[in-house]
Amino acid sequence: MNESRDKASPDDTAFLQVVGERVRNARARRGMSRKILARDSGVSERYLAQLEGGAGNISILLLRQIARAMDLPITDFLGDRPPLGVDQALLLRQIEDLSAEQLQELQAFARDRFGVAPSVKRHIALIGLRGAGKTSLGQRLAAAFGLQFVEMAKEIETEAGLSLNEIFDLYGQAAYRRFERRALERITADTAPKVIATGGSLPSEPTTYAHLLSHCFTVWLKANPEEHMGRVVAQGDLRPITGQSEAMADLKRILTQRESLYARADMAFDTAGKTLDQAGTELAAALRAHPAWLAREAAE
Repeated sequence: MNESRDKASPDDTAFLQVVGERVRNARARRGMSRKILARDSGVSERYLAQLEGGAGNISILLLRQIARAMDLPITDFLGDRPPLGVDQALLLRQIEDLSAEQLQELQAFARDRFGVAPSVKRHIALIGLRGAGKTSLGQRLAAAFGLQFVEMAKEIETEAGLSLNEIFDLYGQAAYRRFERRALERITADTAPKVIATGGSLPSEPTTYAHLLSHCFTVWLKANPEEHMGRVVAQGDLRPITGQSEAMADLKRILTQRESLYARADMAFDTAGKTLDQAGTELAAALRAHPAWLAREAAE
């Protein structure tokens, strides 16, 4: 492609569409509106809309040209970390086509082969979209098992010394993620077992989620999108029905983007159509009967 050429080739157009889709999907996984992303990034909403629509700035294509000319992945220029070494690049090339099941098998092999012992999962962590019932069911579960209940939102505020609104207003989502990781590390370092209600977007942060999965018996609380929305509104938050006409479509998009992440939990529990008391009783019973939880109890 010539630097001065205005019209992109079909290949360039397809690439820009992929970039836009990845930005849009990443935003959905984190539950960020375009307005919030614009504020935190300093990039206009108009440009973000163009980028997500596959009409990114031509400089992206020029950078890809440079990368191709040197036979290097474009991520070598875009990432925050130094380029990979030969052994790392070879290993990544070998595993990039593995399925999710094969990757989990590889993780188990590496752990056994190199003597990296899995962490003891002393804590119970509840994950899921907002409105899944993480706080209400977490409190009931903690009472049923005689454990301390911890809400990540409050622990993040403690870690930062600020309210959640102040964190986002003053420092943006990137700072929130740092405080979230620190708070989780502090909570799980305490060996006293706890029930932890997490934020809905935590699984979208790979390192934080990996830490949660390795230290906590994790339960995905599921519900259909309509129930998620209804519960949020019932809690007094009217923004989904007054501030955004496409709230349901956004919620479904977020669920679609996070579903494979939530599915990494040790157990899934569907709360759809259940009263709070019914769900609490059934969740405690399901947890007690789960093979992985029985193995944990035996290890203790």
